[in-house]
Amino acid sequence: MRNRVLLLGSTAFLFASALAIVAPHAQTPEGGPVYTADGKLNFPSTYRSWVFLSSGLDMSYLPFALPGRHPFTNVFVNPSAFAEFQKTGTWPDKTTLILEVRRGENNGSINKSGQFQAEIVQTEVHLKDAARGGWAFYGFRDQATPAAMTARTADCYSCHQANGAVDTTFVQFYPTLLAVAKDKGTFSAGYLKDIAAK
Repeated sequence: MRNRVLLLGSTAFLFASALAIVAPHAQTPEGGPVYTADGKLNFPSTYRSWVFLSSGLDMSYLPFALPGRHPFTNVFVNPSAFAEFQKTGTWPDKTTLILEVRRGENNGSINKSGQFQAEIVQTEVHLKDAARGGWAFYGFRDQATPAAMTARTADCYSCHQANGAVDTTFVQFYPTLLAVAKDKGTFSAGYLKDIAAK
């Protein structure tokens, strides 16, 4: 009996040790961002099970587009942030938005017209982390390789600050959340000015 107790105790210890080793690298929707020792962000690989917000086709924030290319953009957010936004109309700390860019394709299978989504071209993360200065961007061309934070001098920061409908994020393009923000009165001053001018 004593040997059995020792065996069970040893097994529990080994299991707990294994969890301790694996946990820092786990990519779970609600586990929060995982950084490397040098401050890079590990890509949250489980994002495909998160809440899907919207998809865009051929969207560009600049007055030109690349001819012959039809990129799709898909946006996902971690479930806890989505739930909080539904209640308050604002994003909580550790909100993680994933922008997945996929190549558009029109030649495939039985398709005769229009575009469908093909392989991923790149992925980007827009992450709210108060401990690291608030909202930040991370660009990933390879999801397996951690990414450094995009420099705060990059245009994406000023663009989101000036045009984001809620808390520097483009909620104006997320139809399931736009009505929530309107109801909660959380639109930014910049966005209210923009829609008033139209």
